[in-house]
Parts: sequence; C-alpha cells; structure tokens
Amino acid sequence: MSSLRHRLLPPQLLLKWSKEATFCLWLLHPEPRSRPMMSELLQSQFLNEPRDNLEEREAAMELREKIEEQEMLLEFLWLMQQRKQEVADKLQATLSLLRDDIEEVTKQQVHLKNRANSCPELGQEDQTASSLPSHDTVDNDDTTSLGSRKRCRPGLLVHNGEECCYDPDDNQKSDAHVDKRDSFLLKSSRLMKNFGKLESAYFLTRYRQLKQSTRPSMKPSPLSSDGKGSVVMTERSSINTAASRERYSENRKSGWISPFLEGLCKYLSFSKLKVKADLKQGDLLNSSNLVCSLSFDRDGDYFATAGVNKKIKVFECDAILMEDRDIHYPVVEMAGRSKFSSICWNTYIKSQIACSNFEGVVQVWDVTRSQILMEMREHERRVWSIDFSFADPTLLASGSDDGSVKLWSINQGVSIGTIKTKANVCSVQFPSDSGHSLAFGSADHKIYYYDLRNSRAPLCTLVGHNKTVSYVKFLDSVNIVSASTDNTLKLWDLSVCTSRVIETPVQSFTGHTNVKNFVGMSVSDGYIATGSETNEVFIYHKAFPMPALSFKFNGTDVLSGHEMDDAAQFISSVCWRGQSSTLVAANSTGNIKILEMV
Repeated sequence: MSSLRHRLLPPQLLLKWSKEATFCLWLLHPEPRSRPMMSELLQSQFLNEPRDNLEEREAAMELREKIEEQEMLLEFLWLMQQRKQEVADKLQATLSLLRDDIEEVTKQQVHLKNRANSCPELGQEDQTASSLPSHDTVDNDDTTSLGSRKRCRPGLLVHNGEECCYDPDDNQKSDAHVDKRDSFLLKSSRLMKNFGKLESAYFLTRYRQLKQSTRPSMKPSPLSSDGKGSVVMTERSSINTAASRERYSENRKSGWISPFLEGLCKYLSFSKLKVKADLKQGDLLNSSNLVCSLSFDRDGDYFATAGVNKKIKVFECDAILMEDRDIHYPVVEMAGRSKFSSICWNTYIKSQIACSNFEGVVQVWDVTRSQILMEMREHERRVWSIDFSFADPTLLASGSDDGSVKLWSINQGVSIGTIKTKANVCSVQFPSDSGHSLAFGSADHKIYYYDLRNSRAPLCTLVGHNKTVSYVKFLDSVNIVSASTDNTLKLWDLSVCTSRVIETPVQSFTGHTNVKNFVGMSVSDGYIATGSETNEVFIYHKAFPMPALSFKFNGTDVLSGHEMDDAAQFISSVCWRGQSSTLVAANSTGNIKILEMV
C-alpha cells in the first residue's frame, strides 16, 4: 500500500486532502477483493458526510490560501524594504561624504581668495578683469569642434551654443541656487555626456584615498640605550604628535582633491585633436606600408618609422610642420633584410637607434652613417619589442615570441641576462628612474615586473586582462599602463603590491576597439594615446576611464585623392613628442599624421 501511495498520489494531495487520498487509495487497492463494493461505497462516511461540513472545509481551505498569499506578499515587502533601506543608507553616507568634501573645498577656496586679496598685484588684476566686458569664445578652426580651450581655469567660461547639452526650459525644474548661465560644467557637452563616468571616477578616487588613510601605521618606537622602547614623552614630542595628527586628519579630508582636480583640469584642457601635418610618402602605391613602430629621438627633433616595408625612415619633425609639400622625403633611410617590428631611440646617444625584426634579430644602427653598429641573433623567433634604459643608455631589453626577455649591453654586443617565461613576450619597458627594474607584457594575459638584480622570480605580477597584453608603459616610477586585445587599457599601482600579485587595477580605460592587432600605445604627462581598429586615435587621461579626445583617420584614394572610409584599416602605432601635446600616429596603410591637442 505504501508503494502504491508513493507511486500514484502526489505528496501534496496526501498532506492537504487526507480523507480524499484515503478514499482514492481504497478504490485503488492492489488486491481486487479488498476494493469496496458499490453498496459499501454508497454507505461510506466519505460520501455520506454532511454537505455543511464540506462547505466549511472548502471555506477554511480558501481562507488558508489567502493567509499564505498575504504572508508571501508581506515577505516580499519586507525584503524590498530591507534592500531599499540599504540603498538609502548608502545614499545617506554618500551625501554625507559629499557635504564634507564641499565644505573642505570651500575652505580651500576661501583660503586661496584670502591669499589673493593680500597680494596687491592679484587684486589689481582681478579689478581689471572684472571691468572688462564679457565676450564669447569660439574656435573658428573647426565649426564642428567643441571649441578650443588651452587650460581649464576657475572663472573662465566658454559660451558656445553647440556645447550646451541641456534644455533652457529645464531651468525652472532646477534648484533655485543653481545659475546655469554661470555654470562652467553645464556648458561643457563633453563633460556632461560623461558625467556618470566622471562621478564614478570621483568616488573611486575618494574611496581609494579613504581606504589608504584608514590603514594602520605600524611604526616601531625608537629604542633607548638599554634596548627597550622609550615611554617617556616630552612636552615638545607631545606637541609634535598633536601637530602630526592634525596634519594627518587634514590629509584624510583633502588628500583626494589635488589628484582629482588635476585630472579634471587636464581632461578639460583640450577640446580636440588637430592635424598639424599629413606625411605624404613617395611609395604610397606600395601595398606593404604598415608602420609597426614610431619613435622620437631624445630631443624630439626627429622621429623614425619602421614596418613591413623593411625600411627605417627618419624625418625631421619641424621641417614637416613648417613646409607644405606634396611628398615628404626622409632625411635618412636605412634598409633591412626583414620586416621591422619595433624601433627605439637611445635616450642618451642621439645618433643610435635600436630595432628588431620578424626573424628575431636585434640591431643597433648609427643613424648619422646609416650603418649597423651591432647585430645580435640570440632570439629563436620574432622579436616584438625593444627598449633602451633611461637610467643606463648602454642597456637594451628585447621581448620575443620564443618566450624570453633578453638584456643586452651595447658595449659588449651580447646578452648579459635572460628571463624565461612560458608565453610569448609582446612588450618590454624600463622605468625612467631605474636601470634595475623591467616590466613586460605577455600572451598569458599578465604583466610581470622584475628586479633585474634577482631575476629568478618576478617582484610583482599584474593579473586582470582577459587576452594578450600587447603594450606596457611606465607613467612614472610606480604606475604602469598596459594595453590588451581585450579592448581595454589598465592602470596599475606597484606601490600596493604586498603579496607579489596585484589583481585589481587602479583604472580601466574603455572606448577604443582592439581585439586582434597591435594598435600602439604611448604615454606623456598623464595622457595615454592609443590606436583603435576603427582607424581612430584615442587620448585618455589617467584620472578618468573614458576617452578625452579622439581623431578619425580617413583613407585617401590614390587615384582621385579623395578621402574614403575603409573599415579594414586600423591605427598601427602612436608616439608622443616628448612631454608635449603633439604626437605622431600611423595606420595600417602607411598614412602618417602629426596631431596636436588644442
């Protein structure tokens, strides 16, 4: 009987309708002689029980279902209230943080104004400026641009109707204390379009600073002559401690302001990328013109190009900017036996330039004589990247498809060290202040940072990309920018590496497209330039995750001379001209442009 119950009747029927279940099981008894006769069915209690009791049971069951429905609704409302309360608590904490920050920035502003008032020269300048009539600022170079703004300064407004991204009728909906006619932020369409991302960047900067300021400072107390920690605190030490605590508290409140304000001002310092020169070469009919690498010399006077046409060409930058020619010829041209993958100018010796090629050969050229000074053939496969050390100009590094990084001494002409890895090495980079450190990006999606005095294991491994790391550049001594074919750039802070692995970048930059090609990357004064497979150049600033500027390359038809958009073209290399606002960019057809942020 038990097996029949489990096989035919659902458990819910057995629990809620026990009488009905019992009657059904009686009818379905496995032994036919045990099943009820018709007379027994007619006389059974189940069929003969009063109708009133049945109606009461149905009413009770209906009431029970309503109670269960009410309990379900109540539980849903409680859960929703809990979640909304959590959101409200977070919002309240955010508003409190914003009030504190507004108060702190206001204090600094009042302090600066008081200092300005105490300076007679500044006071006279302010009076002169206030007496001048206001005027509109419009960039006449390009009516489609957002307007030219060299620097972002408080009180400097750009009145441009095209930049206003808000409806004037919305003034009535805004708070009364907000005067949109005097709001610089509301008149910057680029800023308002990215307001959500700027907001995220602000909170990221703010909470990172709060997290750092809450870390306990474990400093050992100075030892006395008996070897025990001194517990005697003089009056002067007490005062100094109180003063240091006050400075620490002030830093907790205002330490975020400078980096965020610097990033915001630099983000708004320029409004577009302008073509200063279009490099026209004599071999445009050659189909193999892809430029793999660009490099400026130490003074920014000359830049070199190298690529699949097996040539290194050196151009004088100012001559190209000043002369409008149909064809620009290089001042030096050096031919190789294989396709070039990377070039790098010596940071100290102006006449030396190093290059690598698809056959795995590393060469050092004397540009003035157009001769090879040395040729090193220790790599087994293609070399993707080379870099001269800033601190030691006789030291050169190379990364190859053979999974090795080699260190070369140009005085000896041989490798003086090798770092073996398990994957292809795509980019190598020395920091500007040390010849003992090196970072490189790998096809295993990671960035490795080594102390070359102990190269058996990396000092730190940066994990966060989903695909091959194609470029690695140092922004400064502790911050690294990496590019990957996962459509992102990432900013890393080496100073937070405590366990030899960093899994969380400081910033991730998105907006460009890069899934299969080397599109170039270069850094200068906090700005990061990169190419895109949409044939565009993108400029980021380290403080914000979205592009600050972009420029679209348009292909040129060799027969008609008209511009055309070719979806197969992509940016292949970019390079800043030192710490200036000028950069050189090249695409997959050999089209080279000198661009400037304006």
